[in-house]
Amino acid sequence: MVRTKLILLTLAAVVAAGSTGIWLLISENRAAQERREQFFGTSKKYPTSGGEKMKVEW
Repeated sequence: MVRTKLILLTLAAVVAAGSTGIWLLISENRAAQERREQFFGTSKKYPTSGGEKMKVEW
């Protein structure tokens, strides 16, 4: 009985730590993308989807 509780507690701790790690990784990637957009400018000025074609400038 004690061994089962110990295994369940360990499993719960591993799942909690893993989900926290994944959440931090996703939020850091999102923050890095926002910093990249601010530094280089957004790529939304020249849409290539939605039926619009890119305008070629000569």
